Amino acid sequence: MVEAVDITRAGIDAVHGVIAPYVRETPVVTVEPSDFGLSGAPIAFKLELMQHAGSFKPRGAFANLLTRSVPKAGVVAASGGNHGAAVAFAARRLGIPAKIFIPTLASPAKIAQIKSYGAELVLEGALYADALALSRQWAADSGAMQIHAFDQPETLLGQGTVAREFAGQAPRAATWLVAVGGGGLIGGMAAWARGEHKIVAVEPEAAPTLHMARAAGRPVDAPAGGVAGDSLAPKQVGQLMFPIAQRYVAESVLVPDEAIRDAQRALWRVLRVVAEPGGAAAFAALLSGAYKPARDEHVGVLICGGNTVAVDFDR
Repeated sequence: MVEAVDITRAGIDAVHGVIAPYVRETPVVTVEPSDFGLSGAPIAFKLELMQHAGSFKPRGAFANLLTRSVPKAGVVAASGGNHGAAVAFAARRLGIPAKIFIPTLASPAKIAQIKSYGAELVLEGALYADALALSRQWAADSGAMQIHAFDQPETLLGQGTVAREFAGQAPRAATWLVAVGGGGLIGGMAAWARGEHKIVAVEPEAAPTLHMARAAGRPVDAPAGGVAGDSLAPKQVGQLMFPIAQRYVAESVLVPDEAIRDAQRALWRVLRVVAEPGGAAAFAALLSGAYKPARDEHVGVLICGGNTVAVDFDR
């Protein structure tokens, strides 16, 4: 069993060895910016939406299940949808009982995904924070092990394996654009990169959790709305990721909802990639000009989730 405590490159490397048989190495596609009406160096897209359960989240889910002692009561998780789907998927793979709490704002695609993996689903509360409170009470009452979506060392270590892969797949991409909700993905990636890549946080204007935390010097309550509210809108960023972000995240930018929608449309038009709003948010910063790379700056973009019913294949 791996000691998953310190959120370091060595810890991420160790966890990668444990979870590798259970997760996919997702592909990278390099695209000329002119295809999107942009200029500059080619863009490397890391298509993490092709991971099991439709997002990067199974990395953290498997890291928890494979490096912690799981009680007979199984596991419980709160989620806007993607983390819940990932925990449900990983628990089914390993034969572990799972109960998932999600708020009523979760998308139909994510609700259906969780149900398809056989976990017990509780749809209650208006926001992620409500689902989290309910899951904590269930953990206390049942003895189930809680798997936090972002504020858990093992979760951060698992998500950090995205950076380990991306660095090898796109060595020229010195800048990474990463969407932020609670910060598990960017925290893990930043812990692996340790300043060797420029990491830019991208958040919706309607849910600026890390942006506000950076301004305040600590995690603070932020608005939790917008089109990506089911994946990028916790009440606060995680306590564990914040010092990592302070040290290794170069800057944060905000994008409006319409820019996220434009990015979804552009990804479908050019790459035939169907990204959910949270999955397209990082690219929205590049497409909208919220982040303007230098002329020769090679940028990598995380497309981190694809759980949506945005395309109707019955037409």
